[in-house]
Amino acid sequence: MSEVIPEKYADLFEKQAFGNLTTLMKDGSPQVTPVWVDFDGKHIRINSAKGRVKDKNMRRDPRVAIALQDPANPYRYLEVRGRVVEITEKDADDHINKLSQKYLGNPVYPFRQPGEVRVIYKIEPQKVSSMG
Repeated sequence: MSEVIPEKYADLFEKQAFGNLTTLMKDGSPQVTPVWVDFDGKHIRINSAKGRVKDKNMRRDPRVAIALQDPANPYRYLEVRGRVVEITEKDADDHINKLSQKYLGNPVYPFRQPGEVRVIYKIEPQKVSSMG
């Protein structure tokens, strides 16, 4: 069951608000990583490199949570629990460049490693909570 991101908090996806992404390790323990994030109107999207811990975790168990805190007001936040419904390499290089522009002001992602394969993860919101 998909839940809608409240319009009142949609601006957080336009700001340089980092998402704190929680994935589940093989033993069930949580793993949290700060990530760049955007929203396509239906899915929260993050981008990572294939083979990283969060990549392995989301491929094994699609249940995730992500929290965004307003950089201008730390008491205003959005927390979303959901599922990764799509993992794709298609357009992932363009996506990381778009996120680089948003977060760094740099149109080309500057931290690429040799042989790195970029991946987009689309998260379907299932439970949304917020404050502020």
